[in-house]
Amino acid sequence: MTGEDRRRGAEDNPESERGWKGLLDDLPETGRGSGTAPSREPESGARTGQQRPNPFHAPVDRRRGGGSGGARTPYERPNVIPFRGAGQDRDAEEEQDRVQDAAPERAPGRDRGSQRDAGAAQEQEEDREREGAAAAPQARHAQRSEPREPASGQPPSPEPQRRPGGDAPPAAPPAHSREPEPARERERTAGRRPPAPMAPQYPPPSRTPAPGPAARGAPPAQPERAAPRPETPEAPERAAPSEGAAEDGPPTPNEVDSPVNAHAAASYPEHPDDPDGERADAPAAGARQQRQQAQEQAPAPGHAPARSRGEPDAHAYGETERDAVYRAIRERRDVRMGFRLDPVPDEVLERVLDAAHRAPSVGYSQPWDFIVVQDEDVRSRVQKLVQAQRESYARALPGARARAFSGLKVEAVLDTPVNIVVTVDPTRGGRHTLGRHSQPQTAAYSTALAVENLWLAARAEGLGVGWVSFFEERELAASLDLPPHLEVVAYLCVGYVEDFPPEPELAMGGWARGRPLHWAVHREHYGRRGLPGQAATSLLEETIAAIGPLNQRAVNDAEERQAAMTKPPGSLGVLEEVSIRLAGLAGECPPPIPEPAAVAIFAGDHGVHAQGVTSWPQEVTAQMVHNFLGDGAVVNAFAEQVGAEVTIVDVGVASDLPAVPGLLPRKVARGTSDFTRGPAMSRTQADYAIEAGIEVARDLVSAGNRCLVTGDMGIANTTPSAALVSVFTGTDPAEVTGRGTGADDAALERKIEVVRRGLAANETDPEDPVGVLAAVGGLEHAALAGFILGAAAMRVPVLLDGVIAGAAALAAAKLEPLALNACFAGHRSTEPGHAAVLSHIGLRPLVDLEMRLGEGSGALLALPILQGSARALRNVATFGSAGVSERG
Repeated sequence: MTGEDRRRGAEDNPESERGWKGLLDDLPETGRGSGTAPSREPESGARTGQQRPNPFHAPVDRRRGGGSGGARTPYERPNVIPFRGAGQDRDAEEEQDRVQDAAPERAPGRDRGSQRDAGAAQEQEEDREREGAAAAPQARHAQRSEPREPASGQPPSPEPQRRPGGDAPPAAPPAHSREPEPARERERTAGRRPPAPMAPQYPPPSRTPAPGPAARGAPPAQPERAAPRPETPEAPERAAPSEGAAEDGPPTPNEVDSPVNAHAAASYPEHPDDPDGERADAPAAGARQQRQQAQEQAPAPGHAPARSRGEPDAHAYGETERDAVYRAIRERRDVRMGFRLDPVPDEVLERVLDAAHRAPSVGYSQPWDFIVVQDEDVRSRVQKLVQAQRESYARALPGARARAFSGLKVEAVLDTPVNIVVTVDPTRGGRHTLGRHSQPQTAAYSTALAVENLWLAARAEGLGVGWVSFFEERELAASLDLPPHLEVVAYLCVGYVEDFPPEPELAMGGWARGRPLHWAVHREHYGRRGLPGQAATSLLEETIAAIGPLNQRAVNDAEERQAAMTKPPGSLGVLEEVSIRLAGLAGECPPPIPEPAAVAIFAGDHGVHAQGVTSWPQEVTAQMVHNFLGDGAVVNAFAEQVGAEVTIVDVGVASDLPAVPGLLPRKVARGTSDFTRGPAMSRTQADYAIEAGIEVARDLVSAGNRCLVTGDMGIANTTPSAALVSVFTGTDPAEVTGRGTGADDAALERKIEVVRRGLAANETDPEDPVGVLAAVGGLEHAALAGFILGAAAMRVPVLLDGVIAGAAALAAAKLEPLALNACFAGHRSTEPGHAAVLSHIGLRPLVDLEMRLGEGSGALLALPILQGSARALRNVATFGSAGVSERG
């Protein structure tokens, strides 16, 4: 047996060389090794561990009671259901943001990221200087951790932090950082029309040059990739820095080719092998020892330099190994096409399964089993199960999705030489499995980690893996003779491939889009966004920053193509403008056809219903949601006709709703308050509803939808709509309040009076759209405003329905006027407030059929017209290509 065999045997069978130990072995006797360590006074000059204050939390105001029984925060939220956490008071955060905005502008040529890095390094350097000679133990401590440094106070050399590909990362773009208010205001107002009345950007002045990169809302320029620094052996000694050089602190990313090492100024633990601190007390001997150790630790050719035990990354892989790990992660693909029937060698398959078996698991229970399926008869039976489920799924899809799905390959059961079924035993480990007492579902989570290990190992071996989920789990279990306590987690098709796709197959086919990392990263609690090293921001701020103007080059190309198409100029009327705006929004001409499409129906109840503004009972809101889920409403019929998906979003229904497919639970509160007696909701609730709408837009676009349609449901929601329209357009309530669901003359007069009372009871400033929504709006209005902003940020057209969507569009346009570039008026409602909305924001309706139903019904009827305008720009021949003579 070789040494390698003995080592592998010891890993596979821990009892073979070390002897098996019981659960209670090596535990301390009673009274020994228990309790807490006695506290020690900090050494002279040592840091006390005081942390810097969090800039996103305002200090406690002791005059208001602070944290012990004083006055509550400005907004009482007795009815809020915080679906994203504790719901911290955002007023304090906004006040802190205003303090930050007052900071002086950054110096030219240095971004926010480098300022933060340089500022942090400067603070660390100043702290070391203030400690000075009084921090003798700390100085000895630093010397022992860095034996190769010639001077005790000199900071270690910053090491470049590399990305998986080996390149030094560029400086983080300051996309989410707030700018000083004057500069931001100049950018917001540059090149825009007056705020009221509003209008989309198109039609622009003909052949206007494309806006420069500094234009407000333009997509930020991509940072250039920093060239990798040449690999050089680490020098054993460095020249001491010149006097005063330390005052500048470590270099910032703008001053050198590579970023500052985040650990450069970190303190290191005491060396256990130098208890007396002899090296710190003998600088000459220390210098000799440093040189000797540097020579002994000089890296061999092709190997990474050795690291001392005190360094935070002492156990990191070398660059080559690390890059290989990240490469496998980046290039892992769910493969369905291009498999070869070459057999997988047994030793390769064993290595892959061994990697899966080494996955972490709850309580070290290893609850998985692997069933290797190579028999063609077994795979044929499984393929039949898959085909039956595929056909069932296809029948449930809306028209546009069904057409796209017909061309997708979803399995490779018979195309691969090996199938691997991964199962979970939720009972493995017994009743007292560590970690499963309060989280019984962690057995399945552990098995998912085994699947990921298998997938990555297969990629390293050059094997493609495809995950199949089109089967009924119990049917598959029966076909594989699984005992009833085992559940199927994954069915994997494994084999060698002709090539790995450069991107996920579903993304390349247009079925779905990837979600960027910064969407998924939150700081301290859900909702505070920001990647490490970047300033935290809100989802609303992040979304507004992503909204840009129309692409002028695409607009010009679309205008030229419209003029060259085989038709008289201007003969398509409004459709020509629509197609040109679609091109500018997509950034290409011709633009993609806006399909598939999805209508999102945001549902909520209203406290103003108590004022008798409608004869319909409030419970109709929830009843209609059930009707939508049962495909029994007008919006369902129209959506089926035009091939659109229907999604219902509970953002504020008063009653409980079931957890069923097609219903998104985003309840912020159980309806609003009566705005004739005070604000309809708190500002925090309005923020939550706006962000819920943004998230729904993001999710639907990431799922592959290329057009979004607004829908709504809420008994009495035309009353807050009239109040919103009145505030944002400056129109008298009598001119914008309509009959809603059929009010008679007396009910209409009462409704107008209720709107007046609501406006009198609340202070409303049209320049504070979130405040207006909180005062007199509805939760579905706020969510629709976020939905519109989210679509604009994703550069996807959004079809507006009637007066409820129009009122929300007014709020969205106040938050970011450029959002109107993505808005298209589906139809004109008979509600008088809708006419005021369309006039104010400058949109022309595509349909005018005297409808006032809501639900998104009018906008859905306009969807084929919107799609037709793009298809004409794409498919109609030009005079030159068709050989048709132009007029003289």
